[in-house]
Amino acid sequence: MIVLHTESSLGWGGQENRTLNEMLGLRELGHTALIICQPGARLGARAREAGFPVFETPMRLAIDLPAILGLRRIMAHVRPDVVNTHSGRDTQLAGMAARSLMRRPCIVRTRHLALPITSRFTYSVLPDHVVAVSHHVARALASAGIPAERISTVHTGIDLTRYVAPAGGGTLRAELGLPENAPLVGTVAILRRKKGHAELLEAIPAVLARFPDTHFVFAGDGPQRANLERRIAELQLGAYVHLLGLRRDVVNVLASLDLFVLPTHQEALGTAFVEAGAMGLAAIGSRVDGVPEVIDDGKTGLLVPVHDPPTLAEAIIALLADPARRRALGEAAREKVRQRFSRLAMVAGMLDVYESLIETR
Repeated sequence: MIVLHTESSLGWGGQENRTLNEMLGLRELGHTALIICQPGARLGARAREAGFPVFETPMRLAIDLPAILGLRRIMAHVRPDVVNTHSGRDTQLAGMAARSLMRRPCIVRTRHLALPITSRFTYSVLPDHVVAVSHHVARALASAGIPAERISTVHTGIDLTRYVAPAGGGTLRAELGLPENAPLVGTVAILRRKKGHAELLEAIPAVLARFPDTHFVFAGDGPQRANLERRIAELQLGAYVHLLGLRRDVVNVLASLDLFVLPTHQEALGTAFVEAGAMGLAAIGSRVDGVPEVIDDGKTGLLVPVHDPPTLAEAIIALLADPARRRALGEAAREKVRQRFSRLAMVAGMLDVYESLIETR
């Protein structure tokens, strides 16, 4: 099978990570995966590093005739069985390009976000089928009027072979000059307002009052960095909160932690929770959107209300105070991820969708 992905986003996040993971999984099973992206896109650079054919074309506007013609030429050359689109702009452009071909591929749109849709046309008309990354997203699409029979849920999966602690454990404590026995709580996420870093900062003083040796690490970069730095200074937390910036060694970061916390305001699924679970970490997340599909409250982690620093602090304190419970939750999270959120399971689900569409046509 030849699967051609399209992506108009220039950045890197969970959406782009899932796309590259699917491409890797398809290749492992003997299929051909390719991608069309914009010049300078980080997904294109990483796909090229991984040895995939990468085609580039500018996608300036939702209606962009040169882009449609460029996409059409690439598709006519590649002759894909499936075109899988990922963002609004590339869905519109690639969808029109694909539908203009004499030998038309099946068109799938993957919906990665837990936001209201802005164009039913790019869900109901252009694609043959829509894949949602969580049941929450699938329900939101159906409630927006997308026919339920044209929606499938395929949870985001990760390559479990990557999530193995380094020999001797993580190195963050040594890197930061922290004592070996200092509790380390952390998160891995882009520094955007909706990820809830600000609420975590507000919870930290209460945690330090109970466990004064605790340190917190934020791995990631983004538009909220300056605001977070300012609030850290206001709360006099500079000695306890460490902004690590963008890290490529996520496994090492997670292997260094005692507890993973991400009080996100909005999350289609929460790949960061999946990654934490793969490392055997108990996680604290928000009871919102698709997060409860990853975290079973009281079984693989804890769920707290959105925008509630006092309750968040209580949850962190409860798990720092009970290492045995924390380890048990982490092991249960590892098992759940192994069973439901592997890359193999994700690719199998996507292939089911692709093959069903091809057989129907």
